[in-house]
Amino acid sequence: MHAPTPIPATSAAPTSPPRAAAATPAAPLSLEERLALINTAMTARLDEAAVAYEVNTAHIDTGPLALADVVTVPLTPHLTPDPARTRVAGLLYRAYQLLQTDGWCTGTLTDTDGARCILGALRAASRGDRGLEQTAADIVLGAIRAEFGDDVDTIPAFNDAWASAHTPLRLVDVAARRADVRGL
Repeated sequence: MHAPTPIPATSAAPTSPPRAAAATPAAPLSLEERLALINTAMTARLDEAAVAYEVNTAHIDTGPLALADVVTVPLTPHLTPDPARTRVAGLLYRAYQLLQTDGWCTGTLTDTDGARCILGALRAASRGDRGLEQTAADIVLGAIRAEFGDDVDTIPAFNDAWASAHTPLRLVDVAARRADVRGL
């Protein structure tokens, strides 16, 4: 039998487990440092939630949203006077309807698309009766001046001062109500 082979001695001492470093108390965090840590944690959670939302909703087919599907009420007020009750109120009612159906414009009585300004709508609704047209125009100008002051010289000047039809149509509506109340 052979004798066991001796293990050569090494110069290094046997290793012992490392000692734990002396624990030093951590300095308390300042408010700004705590807020920065919370901000980082919340940003990570929000990013994770955004990814989860995208994954959970990727199968839903969404098309563009049509404004007509959202707006369910009329954008302009509806006229209530009985158009057959008085001549001027009826004319103003017809002018209002023309502005709503044919469209409203500025700078001309009727544009190439058939849209009309207030005076163009009054002229078309009067069906050639210039006296009736003038009476209706006086009522409209009175309604305009009652709301916007006497600085408004003419209906075309008032009409052309607006970028949208909302206010001009509203004033034709007000004028029709005034004519109806006065029995004109």
